[in-house]
Amino acid sequence: MLEDSAGADGGRPRLTRDLVVRSALAYIDAHGAQKLTMRSLGSALGVEAMSLYRHVRGREDLLEAVVAQLLRGLEDELDAELAESWQGYLQTFAHEVRRIAVQHPLAFPLVATRHPAAPWLRPPLRSLSLVENFLATLLGHGFDDAAAVHAYRVFSSFLLGHLLLEAVVNGAQASPVELALDEGEAQIPEGDAAVDLSSVPTVERLRSRLSEDHAKEEFEIGLETLIERIEFHMSQ
Repeated sequence: MLEDSAGADGGRPRLTRDLVVRSALAYIDAHGAQKLTMRSLGSALGVEAMSLYRHVRGREDLLEAVVAQLLRGLEDELDAELAESWQGYLQTFAHEVRRIAVQHPLAFPLVATRHPAAPWLRPPLRSLSLVENFLATLLGHGFDDAAAVHAYRVFSSFLLGHLLLEAVVNGAQASPVELALDEGEAQIPEGDAAVDLSSVPTVERLRSRLSEDHAKEEFEIGLETLIERIEFHMSQ
């Protein structure tokens, strides 16, 4: 096995956290998240599992990093021309999230089952930067606070329900990944008090609204809308 270096043959790149995380995502794409262990990833990289612990704190930390890798840069991929209207913004945002789900069907369920950045965030828009971008953009298009938070809730629910089902149809397992007792220690917020929102002022201002529970009302509205769409389809 190679050590944490360029390797005996000089051709293998030095291990870094970025390389470990990207390799973990590639492993999950090929074998599924349930089969990812520090030992199996080390074997795929040609190193001892112990070498990986210099860059990640364990499997749970690695899975958190894989989710961050999946969503990283999503805002930069949005179609700027479409985003000139709020309808177009939701269109391009949804298609970018779906692109991730289609390209990484075995990894996408991690977005739904891993810990969000704060207890009141909803997958798949589970990172503070994504939610900040989403809310600030809608407010910039004339939404008031209540309308922007409502749009975030229903939009997240639609994306998660449709794309998680699509991922499962494509072979993913939607159940949470089991963790070995000695492979944890990820940096996971344990409650609202642990979340630093200084870099996301819109989220910070709307924090109380985001924390409200309207699940039953949203379910009823979504169900009524679905029935209306079915009735419309049947009438054509």
